[in-house]
Amino acid sequence: MIKVIVDYMPDSIVIIPTYNEKENIENIIRTVFGLPKIFDILIVDDGSPDGTATIVKQLQTEFPKRLFIIEREGKQGLGTAYICGFKWCIEHKYDYIFEMDADFSHNPNDLIHLYTACTEQGGNLAVGSRYINGVNVVNWPLGRVLMSYFASVYVRIITGMNIKDTTAGFVCYQREVLETIDLDNIRFKGYAFQIEMKFTAYKCGYTLIEVPIVFVNRVLGVSKMNSSIFGEALFGVLKLRWWSFFRKYPQKK
Repeated sequence: MIKVIVDYMPDSIVIIPTYNEKENIENIIRTVFGLPKIFDILIVDDGSPDGTATIVKQLQTEFPKRLFIIEREGKQGLGTAYICGFKWCIEHKYDYIFEMDADFSHNPNDLIHLYTACTEQGGNLAVGSRYINGVNVVNWPLGRVLMSYFASVYVRIITGMNIKDTTAGFVCYQREVLETIDLDNIRFKGYAFQIEMKFTAYKCGYTLIEVPIVFVNRVLGVSKMNSSIFGEALFGVLKLRWWSFFRKYPQKK
């Protein structure tokens, strides 16, 4: 009897955009790879001068079939990093494609809960929500918590989405969602990108499910968040709503 060995192809991949994350990158990679479910990882690094990409490439020798990296020149924005990653993951036929930060503000264990929301609970897009069960944010100044919370309330009112954490960056997409959205027509590059992606999926007729998480502010490295990011989100949502009156959205298959 001939025994045939077939390599297992994971159905899920986690995109982690990086810029100067040398303090966190190895730990986050090893933590994700230590989960009971298999996830591949794609790092999209925007030319980190601190050597983040070098650390990732060293780890690729240990995880050659599970860890991938795209290196880009200079800071090109969070949105373009994810769009680049989405296209790569679609090309490589992953069924579930995740967004996650490198700094442990998102608990890697929650990847499994997001996956379950899409595979067992009918979600086409699962959102790791800080606000679905009250306010679950640790180590943020009160002013920043209030700014983030009320920004999400504002977005929900303007867009009509029944999502309490509209600016969340911890997300699982079914591949079909990303294949349906015209990724080249996504206009925002900063944190308004997160709102635009959810709103576009919503307008395309996809089901969005929120999964409660606890968001913990980074311990190592430097935060990229600032007030201008929230300003972009606040004014950007008005543009999104206006554009939606004149745009025809492709519908779910």
